Amino acid sequence: MSPEPLDIHPCLQHCRTIAVVGLSPKPHRDSYRVSQYMQAQGYRIIPINPLAKEVLGERAYASLSEAAQHERIEMVNCFRNAQDIPPIAEEAIAVGAQSLWLQVGISHADAAALARQAGLWVVQNRCLMVEHARWVRHSP
Repeated sequence: MSPEPLDIHPCLQHCRTIAVVGLSPKPHRDSYRVSQYMQAQGYRIIPINPLAKEVLGERAYASLSEAAQHERIEMVNCFRNAQDIPPIAEEAIAVGAQSLWLQVGISHADAAALARQAGLWVVQNRCLMVEHARWVRHSP
């Protein structure tokens, strides 16, 4: 399932604080590399990983709900299996996120529909780093 193309650019333009669900502290993992890239581009990264205390110099939180008590979450970027996405989508809605981004290989039609119905921009099966680089190349 491809995302609605119109959701990509608003996510990148308006969502500058990104909670990354499943952000690994291991530099060889995709979640780390993508988040490190986004951080270098000026985005704020909020790690969501119950097994980490800090990733990329940022305090890690066990859940989106815990992070939302301390941080404003605009985008939820998911590095989790598709079957884990529905409760993450519900939590993203509950904490007032503006967008839900599911990385390459991750899609969930019901969770995406729920998030869209709640007014979130939704992108599925796309790499945030790749889409950002493409957006920057084509921005005026």
